[in-house]
Amino acid sequence: MPSSASRSSSSSSSSSASARKRLLISAGVAVAAVTLGIVSWRATAPEDRPDRTSSSSSAAAPKGSEVHAELAKLARREAGDKLAVGRADAPVVLIEYSDFKCGYCGKFARDTEPELVKKYVDDGTLRIEWRNFPIFGADSETAAKAAWAAGQQDRFAPFHAAAYADGAKEKGFGRARLLELAREAGVPDLERFEKDMDGEAAAAALRTDQEEGYRIGVTSTPSFLVNGQPIAGAQPLDAFAAAIAKAKAQAGAGAGAGPQAQPQADGRAAR
Repeated sequence: MPSSASRSSSSSSSSSASARKRLLISAGVAVAAVTLGIVSWRATAPEDRPDRTSSSSSAAAPKGSEVHAELAKLARREAGDKLAVGRADAPVVLIEYSDFKCGYCGKFARDTEPELVKKYVDDGTLRIEWRNFPIFGADSETAAKAAWAAGQQDRFAPFHAAAYADGAKEKGFGRARLLELAREAGVPDLERFEKDMDGEAAAAALRTDQEEGYRIGVTSTPSFLVNGQPIAGAQPLDAFAAAIAKAKAQAGAGAGAGPQAQPQADGRAAR
């Protein structure tokens, strides 16, 4: 029979081996995430720009198409998603990582997003999924939780529009101001709104969005994915139109004809 000392030694060795294995797995995931993030966001550069990386580093990096395919899997396509608008089975999904205190996020929300909704969401081509990605401090995080809370009463989109209205961010996002925005957005139950905003579910949802963004290398707002194709910054409408057209064509080539456009209540944030 093994002595207690040998059993203890065996147990210690097993624990050390398990710890080393977990460390190696974590390190591998981290390296993969960094590589994916760097390659994905650099992919917004023109394709004909000279490649200044060495042949060895190029060989080690994943191909753009492979990266985009992985990033495209981030689309949740949940019919009941309160922070999304458009058909869950739309051929193109645009994911937006944004901060309510970000001026360029506001510019996109006012100037470009309404046109995308009118031209592509309403005809069934596009689905937009928002990810709260606050990077400007505590007020940004509180505003993100407030937007999520408004979404629980199907008023995310009106809250989003009110918070990004011209001059809105200059008024700050203190508690009284967030309640004012909720009233402006038509949130029916303000007591529930406050409870949801302060609850663990809001904090957990925010962490999920933030961790996703950091995992793929998002470092600034607004940042976007169009079927996995990264777009950095509040680009002109034409840039999004081109990316959507390309993504739609690729989706059609890969899966045959896309879904027929028809009204669908599920997966559409109230507007």
